[in-house]
Amino acid sequence: MTNKIEDIRQLQEKPKWAEEYIPLDKSWIIRMGVLDLLFGDENRKAYLKTFLGNQKDLGGDLLALKGVSETWDTNEPVDVGESATLYRILQFASRKFNLNKEFVTRGTLTERVRNMTEGSEIVEMSLNELLNLPKKTSQWATASVLCGNTERISNPPHHLQVSFEAVDYWNKQKEQGKIWEARPDETIRKQAEVFLELMRRKDVSFAPLQAEDYCFAYTFGYMTREEGEMKWPELPGHESNRFIEMENMLWKAKAGEMIDSKDHRVVQALVMWGLVNNKDVKILNRDAVNKTWPKFWDFINYAKSLGESQ
Repeated sequence: MTNKIEDIRQLQEKPKWAEEYIPLDKSWIIRMGVLDLLFGDENRKAYLKTFLGNQKDLGGDLLALKGVSETWDTNEPVDVGESATLYRILQFASRKFNLNKEFVTRGTLTERVRNMTEGSEIVEMSLNELLNLPKKTSQWATASVLCGNTERISNPPHHLQVSFEAVDYWNKQKEQGKIWEARPDETIRKQAEVFLELMRRKDVSFAPLQAEDYCFAYTFGYMTREEGEMKWPELPGHESNRFIEMENMLWKAKAGEMIDSKDHRVVQALVMWGLVNNKDVKILNRDAVNKTWPKFWDFINYAKSLGESQ
């Protein structure tokens, strides 16, 4: 009987906490926003500005998109904040359409762009050629698709598949005279769901489906570093080299040392790990989570309240 009551309680709680704490899917909205900026009419561009302006608790990448939506059609520099996705996509668009845009970067992206040395010839490359550039990121291929490349490949990386779906969806909505709709971040929601189950001391499985799952999966033992390196060779090019960063920071967490990572995924995973394992994880850069999960600390307080009530 106890298990049934517990299952009912979880079903009742899920919509509540997910609606309250899970952020919008930034990857989806960035794709919708870029399509609006490049190919939308004035009504769609106005909707983008209004939608982003009306949102509370936007993550850093979507705040950057908000700023871009206000300046894209001007001669002002394009401030992409810390969003490598926005930087690559809009830089590609600037080259392809001869827009001669100047870009401003911030935070960890400023250091990372020094290694983004791809030239203007990338606008003529096929998707497979773009996917096989040295950093192995799918963002250049995504940029090509969003800028009008109608090529399709089989078994694309997760985010490129999202880009295919985004273009098809945006075009369909446009043909029907409709505006796109936002959606919640399912990657974060699934991680949060597993975390809450672990907090309840349940034996729960987790299948890492994309690169953003690595930090969580590695921290909780669902994936080894070797498995991650084989599946997502592009991870060293994120906010940190996540293979090295995750290994080092988990060691620090277990030793009770300060976690000084600036990588939002690393911080999120280790804070959740600490709660599950009754460890006091000390975080130096607490605001790092704002990049994608601005209500993360509210969610953590919610999770703590569940633990205290048991």
